[in-house]
Amino acid sequence: MKGYRKYFLNKLGWFAVTFVCAFILNFILPRLMPGDPVAAIVARMAQGMSNARGVQAIYEQYTELFGTNKPMLQQFFIYVNNVFHGDFGFSFSQYPRTVADVLASSIWWTVGLQLPAILVGWLIGNFLGALAAYLKKGFDKVLMPASIFASSLPAFGMAVILLVVFGVTLEWLPTSGGYGYDLIPNFSWEFVWSVIVHYQMPFWSIVLITIGGQAIGMRSMAIYELNADYVKYSRFMGIKDRKIVRYVFRNAMLPQITGLALSIGTMVFGAIVAEIIFSYPGLGSTILTAVLGQDYPLISATMLIITLMVLITTFIIEILYGFIDPRIKAAQAED
Repeated sequence: MKGYRKYFLNKLGWFAVTFVCAFILNFILPRLMPGDPVAAIVARMAQGMSNARGVQAIYEQYTELFGTNKPMLQQFFIYVNNVFHGDFGFSFSQYPRTVADVLASSIWWTVGLQLPAILVGWLIGNFLGALAAYLKKGFDKVLMPASIFASSLPAFGMAVILLVVFGVTLEWLPTSGGYGYDLIPNFSWEFVWSVIVHYQMPFWSIVLITIGGQAIGMRSMAIYELNADYVKYSRFMGIKDRKIVRYVFRNAMLPQITGLALSIGTMVFGAIVAEIIFSYPGLGSTILTAVLGQDYPLISATMLIITLMVLITTFIIEILYGFIDPRIKAAQAED
């Protein structure tokens, strides 16, 4: 138990250091982008005004509101204070909406699309990869080329194929949006069905890519474990193959679990391509809008969310490894 406590505190320390470094970079990097986003807002607000002093007054008012007229160090401490109070300020690109309002209206669309797609793709891919490693022969000869084809396709490639086949050619599914443009969000069956129908192509474009990559990874790891010395020795000792295979696939799953954690942590990035192609109202499209509009507050807030998701999921997996992986248990016992 003492060894595990040391292991836990070590991981917690690295988590804290990584978070602080990421937090600082998260603030600095968006502000190094060229251009003046406040000037773009003022240009929109002052359309039709011919009074230069009036435009200048509006500019100064907005630089004060967004804090861009203050030194960078002072902006940083204001940012830290606001973040710890849950206030990310106003969005530049969607002013006068707040960053919190923009994120609240889009993040659940992304989570609802990405999380089930990643989990379904991960489960199916690992199951097929394990079967391919164990059964081999005809099953592996079919699965392996199909998996390589699916995993080698870029995310936009799979999305475009589904869009052309099922949206344009067959006209089975709508080609864009999260629901019908003529509907107002509510809990009616008409709206729910519209959401389900619009959900299909973005969902399966992510699932199919995930299945291919996971199947290849699981097959490779399972083949490596099946040829390990402990498997040969166990078979020589007369241990039933069913019991051996259980340990083989448990060991082969460890890298796959790490991959799952990273996929969940970075799912916002994975959403960008699918959401843009299908005009899905999620966080991926919001990030693109923020970058194009030099929206520092929105970029910083979304990057902070992604950073936290990656760090937390990685930290949880590292802690679980301490219980699951016998090699880590052995190292803890020696400390």
